[in-house]
Amino acid sequence: MIFPRAAICLLFIFLVSCTLVSCTDQAIERTRPIGEAYAGPVTLLLRQELTPKAPVSATVKHGEKLQILEYKRRFVKVRTAQGAEGWTDTRQLLTPEQMADLRRMADDASQYPSQGAANTFELLNMHTEPNRGSPSFWQIPDTSKIDVIGHKLAPRALAATPAARVSIAPPKTLRRKSKSESKTPPPPAPPAPKPPDNWLELSVPREEASEEIKPANKAEQKASGPVPMDDWSLVRTKEGKVGWVLTRALNMAIPDEVAQYAEGHRITSYFALGHMDSGGSTKNDWLWTTITKGLEPYEFDSFRVFVWSRKHGRYETAYIERKLVGHFPVEVDNSGAVPRFSLVLEGEGGALVRKTYTFEGYRVRMVDKQAYQAPKLAEPLRAAAAAPAKPTPKQHSWYTRLKESVGRLFH
Repeated sequence: MIFPRAAICLLFIFLVSCTLVSCTDQAIERTRPIGEAYAGPVTLLLRQELTPKAPVSATVKHGEKLQILEYKRRFVKVRTAQGAEGWTDTRQLLTPEQMADLRRMADDASQYPSQGAANTFELLNMHTEPNRGSPSFWQIPDTSKIDVIGHKLAPRALAATPAARVSIAPPKTLRRKSKSESKTPPPPAPPAPKPPDNWLELSVPREEASEEIKPANKAEQKASGPVPMDDWSLVRTKEGKVGWVLTRALNMAIPDEVAQYAEGHRITSYFALGHMDSGGSTKNDWLWTTITKGLEPYEFDSFRVFVWSRKHGRYETAYIERKLVGHFPVEVDNSGAVPRFSLVLEGEGGALVRKTYTFEGYRVRMVDKQAYQAPKLAEPLRAAAAAPAKPTPKQHSWYTRLKESVGRLFH
């Protein structure tokens, strides 16, 4: 039987198209995403190869969704929504859970009371966590003011927040029995030896041994040294961005005529308590909290109230308390005829109490004292690793669907 030339050409074209479709489908399967992540920094450069000088394949912004294609140690190959592929460091990516935490923290922090405005004198990076190695997702311009809403003392260590990865179980290998193995079972194990008669005396630790161990532990602790710590401040920008910055990069924006009385202490918060007229100008009365030295788990160790003296033309101290252990938040109420403010302090045994004061003219008087339960502030990122990403369900290729259709037609 001789087939016409047209039928042979059509059959050849059909076979070539099926081959091309099969190759294309295999390429798609090789680059199938195994997870998803979000860009952490303000600007993230994706490079074509795993070298610092490799050409940049794409530039993505903070919060853009990326598809994870491949892992190599701590580097990951991702694909953007536009289809561009490139390599980056896993520490620069956020998991979907971490991105949701960051957005939720920004929503919750909108209700946190401000502890005072702070000035920045240089470009300042805002981090997702109180950690130097965490992604910097926003940059605060210099000479701008931001609200301080929290504080945290954190160890100086690199954050390990890799993107979600898929754990693939290795294939099970069947072990073949060698010919030398006998089918008869091994002999039973011998009985365990009996403990010595004085086993109770031997189990009691001797004091001499414990005394020898203690100096060794102290020597190891002295050799390792204390863990370096950093003071971090939770801040909120005018755009509503919330994140962590190093406290030492901030300067509280209280007027200089009041800040000059800090005596080397760091001002941690400040508030205006009413105002008065003095020679045609308005002068505020001020409340501030200070700390003698940083790197402490609390926020202040003293507070002070300043009033404007018309006689001397300067600010003077109306009330001061020292040697305290105070925590945020400090709250001020100027809505009534008499200003009120409250502070959270540690009492006997470390229990927290909230003390409320009134400010009448030049007099500060405590009017209330009650137990205080610290609320759990929302963290920007959970330290726990995110759940592994679910692989994308496998879809049938064009070639498979075409073959099934032809099979059903002939059947």
